[in-house]
Amino acid sequence: MIQRIQTLYYFLAAISLAAMFFFPFATSESVIAGYFEDQKYDISDHVILITLTMMAVVAALTAIFLYRNRPLQLRLGYLVITLSILVPAVAVMLLFGEQTAVKGTENISDRIGMYLPVVSILFAVLANFNVKKDEKTVKSMDRLR
Repeated sequence: MIQRIQTLYYFLAAISLAAMFFFPFATSESVIAGYFEDQKYDISDHVILITLTMMAVVAALTAIFLYRNRPLQLRLGYLVITLSILVPAVAVMLLFGEQTAVKGTENISDRIGMYLPVVSILFAVLANFNVKKDEKTVKSMDRLR
């Protein structure tokens, strides 16, 4: 399990998603009513963001332990990619869907939390590539028997 490179990639994807709890998506120079009342916009500002992020972390960690079931591991990798795309998309929709935040957008600057899902997508894609490679190797070995 540990010796396979996709285990490391799934673990790094889970770490980058879990790091979103510590880094904000964006910050504001001034107090804006709504999500920027504390001058930062992060995962903990909405329950949907927390749920999507936790689902992605759990899926990435679960995929590590499914090394014997590669098709299911591959599907969980696709789920991690999908959820990693949804998290920043939902965050942006929530932010700009709120009318009070739109008025003060000139003071909003993005932070590392907005780019962490991109890192997790990269690691999940690399893990899925290696899972496919393993599956191809196993199928080629079955052909030789």
